[in-house]
Amino acid sequence: MGSIGGKNEMTKEEELIERLMRESEAFAKAKQAHAGLARQLEELEKKTFLTPQDELDIKILKKKKLAYKDQMERILNQFR
Repeated sequence: MGSIGGKNEMTKEEELIERLMRESEAFAKAKQAHAGLARQLEELEKKTFLTPQDELDIKILKKKKLAYKDQMERILNQFR
């Protein structure tokens, strides 16, 4: 029974995210920015050798990505 409830909750969460992507410009922008930063991080982390600048860039990108995630979470909490 617990797993069914968990699955339904995830579905509701996904539906809410889809709705917010359509209806909330702030949420959509934050989600797009978060995804863009994730792609940048992925590219940097593929490198065999990281320069000190690369390492600094990774730290900065991770902090920015987290800030967008926090922003999305705040918006989601307003609609839960």
